Formats: sequence, C-alpha cells, structure tokens
Amino acid sequence: MNLCPNDQRPVQMAYNLEAIKNTRWHFPERKNLWRFAGLLPINQGFYTMGEGFTPLLDYGDHPLAQQAGFDLFVKDEGKGHPGFGQNPTLSFKDRGMAVVINMAKHFALHKLAVPTQGNAGDSLAYYANQIGIGAAVIMPDDTPAPIIGNVAALAYRNPNIVLDMVTGTIKEAGALMKEKYLPKDYFNVATFQEPGWRIEGKKTMGLELAEPNAMSDQWQLPDVILYPTGGGTGILGMWKAFDELEQLGMIDSKRPKIIAIQSAATPPVKNAFEQGLFEPEPTAAGKTLAVGLNVAGGVGHFKVLDIIKQSGGTSVALSEQAIAEHLSQVWHEKHWWVCPEGAACLAAIEQLVDEQHIKPKDQVVVFNTGSFEKYLPEVRHLLK
Repeated sequence: MNLCPNDQRPVQMAYNLEAIKNTRWHFPERKNLWRFAGLLPINQGFYTMGEGFTPLLDYGDHPLAQQAGFDLFVKDEGKGHPGFGQNPTLSFKDRGMAVVINMAKHFALHKLAVPTQGNAGDSLAYYANQIGIGAAVIMPDDTPAPIIGNVAALAYRNPNIVLDMVTGTIKEAGALMKEKYLPKDYFNVATFQEPGWRIEGKKTMGLELAEPNAMSDQWQLPDVILYPTGGGTGILGMWKAFDELEQLGMIDSKRPKIIAIQSAATPPVKNAFEQGLFEPEPTAAGKTLAVGLNVAGGVGHFKVLDIIKQSGGTSVALSEQAIAEHLSQVWHEKHWWVCPEGAACLAAIEQLVDEQHIKPKDQVVVFNTGSFEKYLPEVRHLLK
C-alpha cells in the first residue's frame, strides 16, 4: 500500500517490542545503520552501502554556546569521518532509501518513482542502480547542478533509471509522477507515501542519538534537537525511535524539544505552529538556497506539528542572508562541509537562546543533513 486506504494519511510500522526485548536487536560492532537491524523491517540478508552511523561533531567553541553555557553538537550526515559510517550520496536521504530499496527487493518491486527537491532522487537513483531495480526521479529544473548531474549520469548509463524535470517544486514533481509514472506501474516512494519505510530508515538517526556517543556513555537523549524540516520524515522517525527505546527500557519518558527549522521563503510548518493549526494551509513555494526546505506542504506535516507541541518545541524560519552567512562562517571557522539546511539550523541558535528554548547546561544537537559540495556552484562564493 501507499497511504492508508481509509483516510489517505501516512501509515507506519508497528513492532512487537515485548518480543524484541528478548532478542539481540543492537549490533554496535556494525558501522552503519544496520547496527539497529532488530528494530528495522529487515534484520538479515539486507543490502548496505555503509549508510548511517554518522558522528556528533563537538561545536563547544561556538561563541553562543560558550556565552550561554550549553553544549552544542552537529550530527554530520554529509562528509565521511574516520571510524564512522558514510552516507554514499552525502545526504541523510540515504538512510530512508536504504530501507526502501531493501523492502522493494523483498516485495519483488521492479520500478520505483520519487518526486524530490534533489537529494532523495539522487539517493534513490544510486541505490536502484546498485541493486538492479528501475527508478524514475522527478525533480525541479532548478535543482543544484551536482545533484542533477549525478542522476543524469546514472540515467545515461542505465536505461532503467529515468530522470524527468519540472518547472516548480516537489509539488509539481509529484503531480507529474501521478500523471506519467504511476499508471506505468511504478511504485510511489515519495515522502510518507510508501508504507513507513523511509521513516524506519530515518529513525536510526534518533537511535544513534540515544546510544552511547560523544554526548554520553549512557543511553540518553539530548535536551534540544534542531532539525531542518522540509517534509519532516526525520522528525517522525526520531520520535518513533524514542518511543520504541522507552518501551524497550533503554531510556525514560523525557523527550528533547524538537525545533523545526524552515526557510522564510517557504515556512508552512512555522506558520501553522504560530497560528495553532492542526496542519498547514496551502503555502506558496518561494526560492531558497536550502532547496531541501522548499516544501510548500506535506501529507505528514500534521504529525510534525503534533510532535513539536508534545515536545515543548517550536519552529523557526530563517532568511536567505542568515543561511548564507552561517554556511560561510562554519566553513571558515571549522572547515565543516555543512549544507544550507544545516546552516539554517545554526543560524536559528541566537533566536532560540533569546527566547529561552535553549538554556544553560542544555545538550543541543543540530542536524547537518548533507554536504555543501552538492549545492555548487550556488554556494561557491560563500567559501571564498
């Protein structure tokens, strides 16, 4: 299935956690997301390219962290680091697509389709090519050139990989997918529209935050998570991970504040949160350097809003100037290859400190969801 046939809302996988308690579900010797194979829909015979198990980079020398007295870490889903896993297409999207491709193989699906702002399409094309499944990738024609190039190169070499371009955003890409590809028996693996597979992959980010790591030698969660929010799959995935870990007895009921970071050009979640809505109203897409945030509306946004409220968090939208300035600042100060979406999270810290969403002694995690090299040449001037 795709969406629930009863209400056309997303579905998710439920596990018998009481039974899992008595099995080995954690494999810490594996340097990829399959270290949590016992909490994933396929726990043996899976195909992996080393995705997941990314590091927490200590940003304790960040001026605001030192001034306000909180601990700051960056979960780096982009560039590889020695001793850790490596997302093969330099993006957190590889986590979801790794599970998608394994489930597609399990169910003998032959053709997958995804509308995308860029990185999810790059990831699907990569995994589909590796495992021998067909894929149609539909993306906006203003997607960063390296991402278009990656998919185009695979499509050139592999007749089962198709690249299609649209004018607009992921919304227009989704409309073309429904019109052109689903009637040809492609299976829809768009955000939230496959039966929970991408959420399962993304939840491993939350599992990695909880297990012993650079923040703690115990199973525990940070106090605040800043997450760049386009579709929001990662927020749902991590929240699900936390609930499962609590039921397994690994953590208590305390949860981090979830801060959904958006672009001021396209802020449907922020607007809906401030207006107290159940889900966002239709929002016109703008134009932003952080193309992954240019999602005008998502079928799972109602759940993103619910999680923000449950956690005592909020949503912040950043200007293009702030995003650009922070990408440049991090490159010059740390030489970290943060993407514009990660830079948006770092740009939000000052406001969050002022509004006391971040407090002294908090452990704060910022998600950097990719590497800026996928956004060249648009960001090149910021690196000089």
